[in-house]
Amino acid sequence: MRRRMSCSAVLVAAVVVVVAAVMAGQAAGELARVEHLPSKEDGSLTVLAVGDWGRKGQYNQTLVATQMGVIGEQVDADFIVSTGDNFYNDGLTGDNDTASFQASFTDIYTAVSLQKPWYIVLGNHDYTGDALAQQSAAIRAVDSRWTSVNKSFIVDAGIAEFFLVDTSPFVLKYWNESKYDWRQVAPRDTYLSNLLTDLGDALSQSNATWKIVVGHHTISSGCEHGNTSDLVAMLLPVIKANGADMYLNGHDHCLQRITSIDSPLQLVTSGGGSKAWAGKFKSTSDKLEFIYDGQGFLSMRLTEAEASFAFYDVAGAVLHSWELTKTTSTN
Repeated sequence: MRRRMSCSAVLVAAVVVVVAAVMAGQAAGELARVEHLPSKEDGSLTVLAVGDWGRKGQYNQTLVATQMGVIGEQVDADFIVSTGDNFYNDGLTGDNDTASFQASFTDIYTAVSLQKPWYIVLGNHDYTGDALAQQSAAIRAVDSRWTSVNKSFIVDAGIAEFFLVDTSPFVLKYWNESKYDWRQVAPRDTYLSNLLTDLGDALSQSNATWKIVVGHHTISSGCEHGNTSDLVAMLLPVIKANGADMYLNGHDHCLQRITSIDSPLQLVTSGGGSKAWAGKFKSTSDKLEFIYDGQGFLSMRLTEAEASFAFYDVAGAVLHSWELTKTTSTN
């Protein structure tokens, strides 16, 4: 245990330093940025993504975590992205709720290969608890892998930039329910307007080969929740207009890949971190390439020329894989 935690501290320390430096120099009106410098000699980047997981090991969360550790070692994962709903059923009660944090995160994702930074977005279940706790220094002090510098922020990993977006405030029906923690969000219209402006600016100014937007809620989905109309109306146009390659989400407890019918955008769900919804499907007007109504996670390997993706189930079997390519200019 001592050796594992020591490795974790070393691996994450550089990111912590960069976070502090970047946040200190962050200009008003810009999304916070975290630099994650590529570590592989060939310049490639490997990432795991999982969502809807925080159930203290129940509903096969532990089995998914075990296979994430196995695959993470095989592919030499650089970091992990969480697509939200990190703690069921109602998030953390505060930044002193370390028992829940450890029971669903630290005590579950114990593999050496997972002792890398975890970049976090919030889900709707995180918002029904203390929505600010997961960005607190007190929670990060419990486990230094946990990297949630703001509700929305950018992970700059060289050839790829990940734009983590706080999607719960977009969903209008939540605002009629008193259980949600809207501190630092209200007034909603101002919050969303600023976020969309900042996201659009960041996407348009990005020189990364791959631009991946990460949120909790679906935009287009064939699983239980289906499409999220508020995101279709507000977030999707910004993503399409500014050249994002992928929108990666959780919320639906399944694994799926969808291709937009009117753009190159890939819409990918990795929400199989614990409890799944077998047999619950919806229709979507976009092109459904793959869907699996069970538990699992996503891996991606990115280079300057191509990206490869794979969904894994709780036994570590590849359920679906695909590739995307980038054309390089000869001018």
